[in-house]
Amino acid sequence: MTSQSRSELIAKLNGMIHDCLKDYVSRDEPLAILDFPDIRNCGDSAIWLGEMAYLKDRFGKRPDYVSRLYDFSADELKRRVPTGPIFIHGGGNFGDIWVAHQDFREAIMERFPDRQIIQFPQSIHYSSPERIEQSKRAIGRHKNFVLLVRDEESKEFSEKHFDCTVRLCPDMAFAIGPLPERATQIPVLAMLREDAERVGGSDRKIPSDIPVEDWITESKRKVDIAKKLGVASAYLALKPSEVALRRLDAAAHNRFERGISQISRARAIVTDRLHVHICSLLLGRPHAVLDNSYGKIRRFMNAFSGGTDLSYKATSLEDGIEWARGQAAKGRVDQKEAVSLRA
Repeated sequence: MTSQSRSELIAKLNGMIHDCLKDYVSRDEPLAILDFPDIRNCGDSAIWLGEMAYLKDRFGKRPDYVSRLYDFSADELKRRVPTGPIFIHGGGNFGDIWVAHQDFREAIMERFPDRQIIQFPQSIHYSSPERIEQSKRAIGRHKNFVLLVRDEESKEFSEKHFDCTVRLCPDMAFAIGPLPERATQIPVLAMLREDAERVGGSDRKIPSDIPVEDWITESKRKVDIAKKLGVASAYLALKPSEVALRRLDAAAHNRFERGISQISRARAIVTDRLHVHICSLLLGRPHAVLDNSYGKIRRFMNAFSGGTDLSYKATSLEDGIEWARGQAAKGRVDQKEAVSLRA
């Protein structure tokens, strides 16, 4: 890389994460993290594992209470975390695309008006003026909400509409740190969304020799086994208080490994998923980037991660494929030269 090395970028972003969060975490005070992502999307698991890595590496601690959307207990949170901050898992669900998460977030503000609530880094997107007003009222009533955002546009929007502390912060997945190199199997892989944030219709023209995948397909059986092993590890370690956390942690590790194994097969990648971009950087894998439906990826790259030669802002799917083919061919030549030198 001629601009900024992968390790330099990751180290810089981890420093920025700590600058944003260090005032809200202490070694002695308990904390909670709500809205654990028990879903198939590997990117959400990457964020979660980054949140866990940050707390462990910087403060030597784990959350004292964790919940999903549907098993949250206010009484249990109060019992386990009678004082201290309440964190909400980061991602790209702040706004009115994924309304269940926004409803939950605003309900927590109403339920705990006397507690500091910190939103791990999010991208903000609203389509409805009415929903903006609803969020504005919820945040305004709370008075002690800290909103971390992943791009300048989200920061500008939040400062305009919300009465709270707003800080620009990189995605928490970077706290995982650089990942070790893995052997490749195919030249190019297209990792493209099939959900509400997808751009374009069903007529995407992709050459037949390039696999087209997403990373939301999983084996429920394997995830369930991982959860059971996580529970067993808590009992073996004589830490029954960690049963719920280890169960969910194990699921996140299983999903993250599935995603990394999937994308690491290719020498180069084309994607419109933010966390395929981030994980490709962690892996050191070249990738062409298209945007999602509301500009989330370009906004993030402009703020934080566009400073290496590993990523290319493609102007179209065809442009991205052409660039990725060139990178894959270059990687094949580099591999042959490395083998020759070792011989």
